[in-house]
Amino acid sequence: MNGQTFAAGVIAMALAAPALAESNKIKGHGNSAPPSRNELAPVAVVTPVVSATPLAWIDDATLLDPGTMVLSMSAVRWQGAGLSEVDFPISDVAIGLARRVQLSASVPRIVGSADPGGAAGGVGTSFFSAKVAVASNREHTAKLAVAPTMQLLGEGVAAALGPNQSRVRWGLPVSAEVDRGPLRVYGGGGYFSPGLWYTGAAFGLQTSPKVTINGGFSRAWRGANGLDIPLSDRDRKEISGGAAYSLSPHLTAFGSIGTTVRTFDDNGAGTTLSGGVSFWFATAHR
Repeated sequence: MNGQTFAAGVIAMALAAPALAESNKIKGHGNSAPPSRNELAPVAVVTPVVSATPLAWIDDATLLDPGTMVLSMSAVRWQGAGLSEVDFPISDVAIGLARRVQLSASVPRIVGSADPGGAAGGVGTSFFSAKVAVASNREHTAKLAVAPTMQLLGEGVAAALGPNQSRVRWGLPVSAEVDRGPLRVYGGGGYFSPGLWYTGAAFGLQTSPKVTINGGFSRAWRGANGLDIPLSDRDRKEISGGAAYSLSPHLTAFGSIGTTVRTFDDNGAGTTLSGGVSFWFATAHR
């Protein structure tokens, strides 16, 4: 697969996704909730191994080598029922701190909208985490990792949740991964205070020395908090796919497309298109 084929594939997915989203969404009980106002739909966080995971919640269990840093800059466009949102730039950084520890941060900037209930401009929901390798086999083909995370809600999400809500939350994602040559399968789940859960699975397949394709499914939901509320009224399900193209040993371009499935408008139903570049840096070996 060459660069032109990679671009054509991303464009084709972008054209097909809105029709799929329209056929699978549920109108719900209110207006669409864009990602900047919705705790169930954070901006997708770039992962340095496959260059871009197409799902906001799912990460692999691979860590960067010590002394390696990946800086990614990307943009995301979400389209829902009558509303849209653009996030640019989204800045992601990951640093291999030690053999079993990786630090990372993701900070999006939201382009504000004057539409009622539209995108809340400014800094969006940000994540700061330390991924720790818990276990792996001798060949490093099966791995398990945990990533204690601090989540800082964007102002739009905090306002949507109501008064007296703290913008600082903590989370404990857990991820597992199995590698089989060019194929990587990974997934997991986790919890974020004060009552948000998620799970999902994805794959990455290296189809050539320069190209990796990926895809997966994720689900996030709010706790019922003792109330008799059906899960379908408080969850968001998303299926996504994407690809990454290595422009050089230190530069990778990526793109992805995602759409919600059987999700209420007020839980963030819509289509998400993203793209960007990752820069790799490593300390010199002596």
